[in-house]
Amino acid sequence: EKLVVKIRGDEFTVFHHGASLPKPYFWPIKAADGAILTRPIDPNEKEHPHHRGVWLSVDEVNDIRFWAEKGKIVNREIKSSSGNPAVIRLRNEWVGRDGEPALIETTTISIHANRMIAYDSTVAPPKNKLARFDDTKEGFFGIRIAQSMREKEGGVVINSDGKKTTAECWGQIARWVDYTGNVDGKSYGVTLMDHPGNFRPSRYHVRDYGLFSMSPFGEGAYQNDKEKALPVKLEAGKSLRLRYGLYVHAGDATDGKVSTAYEQFLKATK
Repeated sequence: EKLVVKIRGDEFTVFHHGASLPKPYFWPIKAADGAILTRPIDPNEKEHPHHRGVWLSVDEVNDIRFWAEKGKIVNREIKSSSGNPAVIRLRNEWVGRDGEPALIETTTISIHANRMIAYDSTVAPPKNKLARFDDTKEGFFGIRIAQSMREKEGGVVINSDGKKTTAECWGQIARWVDYTGNVDGKSYGVTLMDHPGNFRPSRYHVRDYGLFSMSPFGEGAYQNDKEKALPVKLEAGKSLRLRYGLYVHAGDATDGKVSTAYEQFLKATK
């Protein structure tokens, strides 16, 4: 029910995909020196308990709130191979409370030795069905960073256009956004990256309390204007390909050479 990912013999992360889980996710995410950069998973957590490590989900798929774990993302097939990058291939079904899949997801996750995780996902409705993505800020690819890294604890947020703070970066389009903070007195960063080949640029849902995600399905929600909502409807036989990157580094965005890592991400997800 889990895959342990190691870099040069040391644990980097663990991919959890058991049938009892509400969705697959990576946890923990570790820096090169072993520092844990994700919030602990606590079964008694009251504040956003569905923020689990690194995950992929979204609300309002055929009115099913998968982000809030009101539907279940069930792994049906998983294959993995070692190397640089190591690769995990998934086939997931997004299942509603009626037990029927609303969405089929096929994802290739490439994990590089410099601690970059690249997602290449295709989502499509089941045969002879439709899938509708309504406008929501709750999605799509995200991480819940360590509590001590949060902006409210002194963390620093910057995007590829030079905007700073969660207030300036929230809801914006950018090539990447970096979130840097302290863990046990040392500085670490996590970068989320968007791919220019996606059907629509994503907007960033980056909060001072530690949620850090991005989604193409919230044009109205992220601009606080319902009239700008652009729901997405997939007819039978149609699909969407979505590519995202996550990069872990020491120090700030400059120290971590985030711009160089972004170019690596583009080459890895052609």
